[in-house]
Amino acid sequence: MEIRTSRENVDWEGVAKLLNASGLSECGAEVQEKIFRQSYAVAFAYEGVEFVGCARAISDGVCQAAIFNVAVREPYRGKGVARKLVASLLSQLEGCIVTLYTHPRFLGLYEKLGFRRQKTGFIAFTKGAANKALMEREGFLLKEGFRFEGEAEAL
Repeated sequence: MEIRTSRENVDWEGVAKLLNASGLSECGAEVQEKIFRQSYAVAFAYEGVEFVGCARAISDGVCQAAIFNVAVREPYRGKGVARKLVASLLSQLEGCIVTLYTHPRFLGLYEKLGFRRQKTGFIAFTKGAANKALMEREGFLLKEGFRFEGEAEAL
């Protein structure tokens, strides 16, 4: 298994198909290429010439970063590929507090990798922002007005 951090010679169609199949995006290859090229750090997993996974991060490069789009093709899941992708990103983000954004069904994986869940994350959908329906359907969002036990009501 090889992890590459170059944005050159990437199978963008494969990236789009993988992220779509993983419930992380509904964007096509051209948009995924733009997203990954504009990200601070990227990692792509290959088994020989075969593309098997990807991940990316946005960051100020100093103190804050966020990991997105960690995805591994089904036949390669459970074999440490996601761990290697995340490790590659973390090595590119040294010194930063790293927030990780994932699909709800993979929360346990990231706890095993040392990430801790937060209580204070929010999301807003600006005019024209894509994927709100996807996020609702895939279970990314808590119910309107949800409160953790002991949490104060909204002001």
